[in-house]
Amino acid sequence: MELGVLGMGAMGRAMARRLLDQGHTVAVWNRTPGRAAEVTDAGGREVSSPTEAASGAAAVLLSLADDRAVLDVVLEGARGAPLAGALGEAVLVDLSTVSPSTTRRVAGALARGRYVAAPVLGGPQTVLDGLATYLVAGPREAVDGLEPLWEALSPACRRVGEDPGTATTLKIVANYLLLSGLAALAEAVATAQGAGIDDEALRGFLSSLPLVAPGLHNRLDDLIDGDHQGWFAARLGAKDAHLMDDLAASVGLRLPLAGAVEERYRAVVDAGLGDADVGAVIEGLR
Repeated sequence: MELGVLGMGAMGRAMARRLLDQGHTVAVWNRTPGRAAEVTDAGGREVSSPTEAASGAAAVLLSLADDRAVLDVVLEGARGAPLAGALGEAVLVDLSTVSPSTTRRVAGALARGRYVAAPVLGGPQTVLDGLATYLVAGPREAVDGLEPLWEALSPACRRVGEDPGTATTLKIVANYLLLSGLAALAEAVATAQGAGIDDEALRGFLSSLPLVAPGLHNRLDDLIDGDHQGWFAARLGAKDAHLMDDLAASVGLRLPLAGAVEERYRAVVDAGLGDADVGAVIEGLR
């Protein structure tokens, strides 16, 4: 398939490389040029605009940072002509973590069958290895027509309905469970270290403890050792925690814990560690 990938952050680059490895033709774009070298070295083609990436494509995949970036690129044309008017027969597949209201707004602005939400559960390496989970939602005919794409991405492309907002709702809930669990684990680690527990003893205990969720194990070393070189930036963690708070408010709920979790990640950003991994949430305690 001819495909476009917009957004060359860690996830976008991994996505493009995965598709190239699976034999697809990929054009890539990023608002800041020069971030696509590993993709072009693997056979991808860097283009100068989102609309150029859409030209001749069967699907255009978005991997953008937030709601504002998605709206800018698709509807408002802040990076040139709005992508919505240049898709032609291409389907827009949005992998971004954004609010359900943004998802539904973009879907409503496109012709039926031209928008699918497919947010990702997993990091860049799991994407590259074809082991990530994709929450896929959109019109059945659009989803069915992209079967070669789903087959290339992962065997875990989970259809969650025809309303694209369902996919982004579930992704926000999943990210919140990660972020809140990580904040609690950071408190446990910092307290144990402060009480004089040896790092290796602490690592062995927590890594074998059933109470530590499996999805947190890959950040245990980072919390204990403190290099914070992972892929999920703390500024994006703060954004996702805020999305959870907003989502709850939209259905009449107030989540005290979600507000506290957002404050923890905002503090990391305010301390100048916004580009560090979300494991940097422990630094507010040290």
